[in-house]
Amino acid sequence: MVKKVVHKNYILLIVAIAQFMVVLDTSIVNVALPSIYKSLQYTSASSLQWIVTAYTLAFGGFLLLGGRAADLFGRKRMFLAAVTMFTILSFLCGVAQNPTMLNATRALQGLTAAFMSPAALSIILTTFKEGKERAKALSVWGAVAASGAAVGVLLGGILTQYLDWRWNFFVNVPVGIAVFFMAWHYVPESKADLDHNQLDLPGAVSVTVGLMSLVYAITQAPSKGWTGSETLLFFGLAIVLLAFFIWNEARSKHALMPLRIFKVGNVAPANVAQLPMVAAMFAMFFFISLYVQQILGYSPVKTGLSFLPVPFVIGIVATNMAKIVGKIGYKIPIVTGALFVSAGLFYMSHITVDGSYWTHVFPGLVITALGMGQIFISVTIAATSGVPHHESGLASGLLNTSQQIGGALGLAILSGIATSTALSYAAAHASDASSIHASAMAAQVHGYHNALLVGALFPLITATVAARFIKVYDIKESDVPAAL
Repeated sequence: MVKKVVHKNYILLIVAIAQFMVVLDTSIVNVALPSIYKSLQYTSASSLQWIVTAYTLAFGGFLLLGGRAADLFGRKRMFLAAVTMFTILSFLCGVAQNPTMLNATRALQGLTAAFMSPAALSIILTTFKEGKERAKALSVWGAVAASGAAVGVLLGGILTQYLDWRWNFFVNVPVGIAVFFMAWHYVPESKADLDHNQLDLPGAVSVTVGLMSLVYAITQAPSKGWTGSETLLFFGLAIVLLAFFIWNEARSKHALMPLRIFKVGNVAPANVAQLPMVAAMFAMFFFISLYVQQILGYSPVKTGLSFLPVPFVIGIVATNMAKIVGKIGYKIPIVTGALFVSAGLFYMSHITVDGSYWTHVFPGLVITALGMGQIFISVTIAATSGVPHHESGLASGLLNTSQQIGGALGLAILSGIATSTALSYAAAHASDASSIHASAMAAQVHGYHNALLVGALFPLITATVAARFIKVYDIKESDVPAAL
């Protein structure tokens, strides 16, 4: 009996480390972006954002497919294969010699993460019994996953400053090798008892390539023109592929994303509410990381430390959300949390060339984090409340998917705004070369200002959708996920 418990704890440790790597890689590169920009000679912030976007789009686009593959072909088998490829691709990201190679390997890294993450979660669900045992395991899983984003910013700064930006990717190699051998030894094989082994590959490929085409069109429009032939070509391709995806999901017997799920509970409004919220959050981390390094002159380590108030405040707020949601429900925290995030971004949109962290950044980070702490748990409860037990896995998987896709699309839109407005500003002040307003730095900050200002509007969409469309179901405090 003791041996079994020890093995369960080993299994939890193994898959939690794997999930930590997956989440870490969404944030660890943010602080390294300026170094990568110089090293690989990226042309603009809109092209630089593909380092983040390529990973998150591939991750989000194939997440549901990864979960289904784990059920069909064996959770341990898919986990081991995904960890192997993730480790190899991390090394290839680290040795990238140009933007194209890095963007491509980041996309493939996101693809393997989409198979690794749901396989890891499935292993936990099949290892730990439903009830207190599973709840405790999921609390550990969630805490490790949540800490990955926070640790990523600081670790990215340390590795970039004292080693090299490439170590942001190399760090996964020894960890991945250790996880593989531990999983091979301790994790048992399991698969779902299904009457078919069909994967919806057309659905997964069409939605991912369609979204990538849409993001590419948005990022190229500022330089190529919104009515340019290349822009229109990729917009058209995106429309065709996404239309095919919807058609395929409506008729497929084993659809990747059965459309019926959107008629259940709060699945549709909760996912719609989350998209603009995550879009704003991704953009905030992206632009503020660039601002504090390129404008305020912070070192990578100091940049990582400057973001620590965010997880600290989120942790304080989130620990109290279980009781709050149990008393007043999840609808009010979503609305108020969205308003806090909007206010935080609006505050930070007033950054200046001669600004300071404590005056122009810190208060905005704290206000934004107050909202994020309210929303994380509340929107998850809303998305799964009223959902039958046999559909809960699909509902939660869809929420994770919309999170990644929302972040990628939002970052693409706001990067396009930042680039186009920076170019316009530079052109308007080109004649006054002696003025600080004519400098490239001033134009850059002007672009960040407009991107954050538009980003501040996104959470207002979240608040409106939540207030108008999210239904309130009876919940108990015990139904609320453990605060992270």
